Amino acid sequence: MVTAPPVRRRLVGSALRRYRENLGYALEDAARILECDRSKISRIETGQRGIRGKELRELLTEYGIGDQQKEILVALAARRDPSGWHHTYADVLPGAWQDYLILESFATKISAYEPQRIPALLQTPAYARELAEADPALAGSDARDAAVAATLARQKAILGERKPDIQLIIGEAALRQEVGGPEVMDGQLGLLAEISGNSGAVTVQILPFSSGAHAAAGVGSLAMLQFDQVPGLGIVHLGGASGGVCLDSQADLALHARVFEQLRAFAISPAQSALLLRGLADA
Repeated sequence: MVTAPPVRRRLVGSALRRYRENLGYALEDAARILECDRSKISRIETGQRGIRGKELRELLTEYGIGDQQKEILVALAARRDPSGWHHTYADVLPGAWQDYLILESFATKISAYEPQRIPALLQTPAYARELAEADPALAGSDARDAAVAATLARQKAILGERKPDIQLIIGEAALRQEVGGPEVMDGQLGLLAEISGNSGAVTVQILPFSSGAHAAAGVGSLAMLQFDQVPGLGIVHLGGASGGVCLDSQADLALHARVFEQLRAFAISPAQSALLLRGLADA
């Protein structure tokens, strides 16, 4: 079975190809810069092989790329991610989901839609525990403990340390689905109400039942990452029981960006969402 190249290699390779083509360079021109054959450049650009930091800097310098873009691409091309928390919990982070989380460590903007559960970045430990208990992929208490710990480690890394711009849309079904009973839901809704009422880096909008048909009706959970330092670079993650799938083509990015913008238009405003959540939390 032929497996797809790692997502980070695909992202770096596609960026290099765009930069090269924008300058009108052929593969042979890039090969001369690195003193290699054109097949090596081709494999790098398709993500079939990695590229050393020194070689990447040489190409980016030749392409006239600024320092900020260089640093993010060099970091993406590195074999290890910057925060390290993913390695501790690799056993409970399946497939494409782990790829997404590693890339999330670099993103400057995170956009996500969850139709039936509270987004993991805003889950309370009790709510995360109930989800772990119900997950058939987590065999045994140790795996469930690790899954909860991974959720909390992710929250600390993203919300407590990096603070990217985060836009979250939550389906009303997620608020009505009683996960773990009234006490767990009271705590979870209370946290959502608190976060949505703050004008911080996290924007929360609720997509009500009354919104009717919408662009993501058949999609399920959806998340997108963007990198301000590198325009055009981004990734889409579509959820699934075995870790979902990561998409990185320009066409997929554009399509799902339009889907997310329609969801934002159909959802109630952040202020209205905060009022709804406070009402549910106080009920």
